[in-house]
Amino acid sequence: MVLGLPRGGVPVAFEVAQALNVSLDVFLVRKLGVPGREEFAMGALASDGVRILNQEVIEGLHISFEAIARTAAQAQRELERREYLYRGERPSLDLRDRTVILVDDGLATGATMHAAAITIRKQQPKQIIATVPVSAFGLWTKSKRIRD
Repeated sequence: MVLGLPRGGVPVAFEVAQALNVSLDVFLVRKLGVPGREEFAMGALASDGVRILNQEVIEGLHISFEAIARTAAQAQRELERREYLYRGERPSLDLRDRTVILVDDGLATGATMHAAAITIRKQQPKQIIATVPVSAFGLWTKSKRIRD
């Protein structure tokens, strides 16, 4: 099964699913943008409550607990809105014992992909393959297998 991370990962995931002739769905996560620089992630949220925070970014930019809490609350509301928009009344995906190809359109910090992978791992898939066409330099040297 191919899962695309909205918004940008969905069109990429569509092409991957078409090429492999497998099913496609969305997996919702939400970036926690740095206040005032929202495109730069200080973390990410997934729909089941998984929250990833990048302590290096938070400490380096002196982001307060209150700012993190405000950003996370806004992101949670938007995540819930999008969950209903994309999924409606459809049940959550059953990923147990399936190979999941997780697709996004790119990685800058990797926070949303990390949150998605941790959340999916809880469902005990056979394997998770994370794939992107573009990534920031250095993420590969810092990459690791996600075992959380």
